[in-house]
Formats: sequence, structure tokens, C-alpha cells
Amino acid sequence: MESYGSRTVAALTGLSQRQIDYWDRTHIIKPSIAMASGRGTRRLYNFSDLVQFRVVAFLKEKGISLQKIRKCIAFLRRNMEGLARPLASLKFLTDGETIFVLTSNRKEVLDTLKEGQLVFSIAIGQLLMDLHGKIREIERTKSFSVQVGTKKFTVLLHPDLEQGGYWAECPDLPGCLSQGETIEETLAMMDDAIRGHLAVMAKGAARTKAG
Repeated sequence: MESYGSRTVAALTGLSQRQIDYWDRTHIIKPSIAMASGRGTRRLYNFSDLVQFRVVAFLKEKGISLQKIRKCIAFLRRNMEGLARPLASLKFLTDGETIFVLTSNRKEVLDTLKEGQLVFSIAIGQLLMDLHGKIREIERTKSFSVQVGTKKFTVLLHPDLEQGGYWAECPDLPGCLSQGETIEETLAMMDDAIRGHLAVMAKGAARTKAG
């Protein structure tokens, strides 16, 4: 099962890490794979959690407060057996004031808060497609060219889904690795790593020649 750290969740959903942390502490969306249990530990979320984040973000964009969302979740958990994560399982509608749920037979709309008129539906299918597309993009290894002196080196950037940021390698120089928070920082670190790697190789060649 793929797992996503808070930084990756933020990148995929457009939310801040502060929001993600707050929604965990207030029991709106808890991480399904691993919860933070002290200093140095990380929250790890699964794909179902990502869907929940996107649904809550949509409801907030339509003017629904976190208090109402929390009340809706509590109502659904009490009244719909077996739905531990209703945000990832149901189709929601909202008029900006209340939250409706489309029932399983698709003929009834359940008002979880109060009566309403005009509604906007959350296109869960499109939301899922969008999430899958973002995941494919963020997981994709990126190739760059770094010039050191007169020579160009290929650098491959790999995303770190759990901790965020990137780690990089230079296929032309086995063992030449580095990491960084952003693409720009990682490439700068790889530039230094390549220069250091070349310097060590040059010293080794000089010692061999002298011997």
C-alpha cells in the first residue's frame, strides 16, 4: 500500500501542513497508516485519506465551516454503519450552508444539517482522476542536465513520498547522491556532490599514477 507523508499530502491537495496537522488533532481526518506518536515520528496517509482531504477542501471552498463538516462526519458515523471514513465513501452535495449526502439508492438526498435548496455536487469521479494524475506526476522520476566545467552530467530526481523533497543520483558517477527540499535545492546540492566526486576521483587517479 502506497503511503504519503504530510509534505506530499500538502503538494497533492493544495492544503498547508498546518491545516493537515490541525485536521488530524481535531479528528477531522486521521492518518490511516501511521499516526504521529512523538518527536521525530511522521504521519502517513493512504489514498483514501487523500480523497477525504480533497472533499473537505471542496466543502470549505463552498463556504462550509469546519464545525459543520465535523458535525456532518459525526452524524454519518452514528447513522451509517460500517462507514469509518464517510468522506471517502459517499457523494456529497452542498448549497454553501448545509451538507447533503446522496443515498445508496440514488433516489434520496439526506440532509445532514438542515434544509436546503440549490446544491452543488462534488464530482468524485473527476476528483479521483485528478488525484491519480497528481500522484503520477509527483512520483515521476525527473531527468536534468547539470554542467560542471565543460562536461554535462545527467541527474535523476526521485520524489520522497514519505518525508517530502527529493533525492538525486548521477548515473554517470555511481555512488554520487544528494537530496534537497525543492528541485532547485536538490540540483544545487548535486552540483556540489558531482564536483566533490570528481575531485576525489582526480586525487585517486593522481595517487595511482604516482605509485
